[in-house]
Amino acid sequence: MNQTSLFKLPSVARNHRGVFRNVGFELEFTGLDLDRTVRVVTSAMNGTRIRESAAACVVDVPEMGEFIVELDWDFLKKKADGQATDKTGDWIDLLSQAAILLVPMEVICPPIALSEMHRLDPLVRALRKAGARGTKDSVIAAYGVHINAEVPSMDPKVVFAYLRAFSVLQWWLVDAHQVDMARRISPYVDLYSETYLQVLFSRNKPDINRITSDYLDHNASRNRALDLLPLLSCVHPGMVRNAVPDSKVKARPAFHYRLPNCQIDKPDWSLARPWNLWWVVEELAQRPDDLNMLEARFLSMHRPLIGVNRSDWTAWMDQWIHDHLWV
Repeated sequence: MNQTSLFKLPSVARNHRGVFRNVGFELEFTGLDLDRTVRVVTSAMNGTRIRESAAACVVDVPEMGEFIVELDWDFLKKKADGQATDKTGDWIDLLSQAAILLVPMEVICPPIALSEMHRLDPLVRALRKAGARGTKDSVIAAYGVHINAEVPSMDPKVVFAYLRAFSVLQWWLVDAHQVDMARRISPYVDLYSETYLQVLFSRNKPDINRITSDYLDHNASRNRALDLLPLLSCVHPGMVRNAVPDSKVKARPAFHYRLPNCQIDKPDWSLARPWNLWWVVEELAQRPDDLNMLEARFLSMHRPLIGVNRSDWTAWMDQWIHDHLWV
């Protein structure tokens, strides 16, 4: 099997302009300090350091773009912002070293074509060899992988289909990813509530205004397993900003999928693992009849006061997926 084949291409791999859709990955891990991580990224991807501070560095990689390496600690980044590494105070250096134990290192990859995802494999292998450790290494930090998959188009029908597909799959995905308990109980990857699913599944061909207002009524937070705020900010920035006044919300036509663990320290792990589970969402979104059936079944399983039995739904979905999507 060649490297490319490890990553499943979705049925709709190209956007409305006819070119391959882009995807960006974000990896959170521990075990390396900033300088060591930057050196690994630079070597593995044949890149060049172009900007850096005590808390972050940008590595330019020809024909791919800029990789951002940073300590995921807002306080430290703000203190270090704009200061050259050799001019920062000793206390910042000490904080940087202490952060290795508690604060995840983050590598933010530039958007690349879906057909080029395998080009990130050398980076994952090099970080693992250097000592990067993933989700299981900390019961505190809840490290993960984020996937930013470009939407095929901003047509409301397309956005709605993906939102519905994820929503019927969300409980199954938690089990399929084997999401670590520290991440399940953290506030960072909350699932959509059953109340929201009831609203979502009752809509018939909503426009983008209705999709946005429903979403914000029930999910006014960045901390969702599937965060739609960046995508919705492309069409209704004011509505999103009023509901979630957070400067971290950046408009981009992509689904921000935050659920997967980072298992970078496992010898056989690659980004294909989390991507190929997101692929299930991609495929289901292209099956309107199946979506209608699944939503109707979910609503039929709802019971007053107790809602839908999660384990029953997950078991039923697991069998359906294996019968119909060949996972």
